[in-house]
Amino acid sequence: MMPRLRCLLTATDLSGPARHAAARAARLAREHQARLALTHVISQGALQTLRHLLGQGTPRMEESLLHDAHQDCLQLGTEVGQPQGISAEILVRVGNPIDEISRAVDAQDASLLVLGNRGSGFLRELPLGSTAERLLRRLSRPVLVVKQTPHETYRRVLVPVDFSDHSAHALRLAHTVAPQADLILLHAFEVPYESQLRRADLSEDTILGYRSVARREASQQLDELAAASGVPENRIRRLVLHGNPSENILVQEQEQDCDLIVMGKHGQSLLEEWLLGSVSKHVLAQSACDVLVTDRPRP
Repeated sequence: MMPRLRCLLTATDLSGPARHAAARAARLAREHQARLALTHVISQGALQTLRHLLGQGTPRMEESLLHDAHQDCLQLGTEVGQPQGISAEILVRVGNPIDEISRAVDAQDASLLVLGNRGSGFLRELPLGSTAERLLRRLSRPVLVVKQTPHETYRRVLVPVDFSDHSAHALRLAHTVAPQADLILLHAFEVPYESQLRRADLSEDTILGYRSVARREASQQLDELAAASGVPENRIRRLVLHGNPSENILVQEQEQDCDLIVMGKHGQSLLEEWLLGSVSKHVLAQSACDVLVTDRPRP
């Protein structure tokens, strides 16, 4: 069964990139008839500094700070929600940003967390900073990192797969988020120990033969993945390319004119199960279009 988007939560620091993220979340909420929630976190550390500086006047200042943040979020919610004909729930919290965003995701049962590519405050280090990576490691929900101004519905989506547990889920989620888009299913492969084979003086024809076998096997796996996904066949194109996965993804993003990349959080490496996968990290940093990072489907 295809997943359904029921609630989109966007974490905003009210910066320009975060506003783009809120606008994309609002557009998706309208397209999927889902709820929209905006959360803003005031850092506990910032309040502690304020208390140290202001002393007894702090409670009134804290109240004013919370009020202003709530009003700013209400204005943002109106700006992005009105054009889509929806309203946004506003959640202003004080505390550790990672903890508070995680709690908000769970409390709202959010189908998707939407973040800006870069911002100020607690989001300033996206996409490679510790805040983003900690959120991606902790959450068991997909995270959409918005890099572009959302002028239109997603129309061409690149779905890189490595046939790990995440691949089928990434394809289904891509179709859920962008049901009218063309999906480009990409697998980039490298022949194991190809450099050692060359050093062993194997002929180029022999190495090309190994590549041909690997390409044929990958094409068969792509067919099986597409057939098992439940995504309509007329929405899927397949690409099997030789070479470095990260480089191929970024090249095809441009060549295929994609506006969204949907990929798993981890790869097949055991080490990548503990860290944000190296390919995902590289694509988040270097891609021009939005990136949706999936996790394993919840049971």
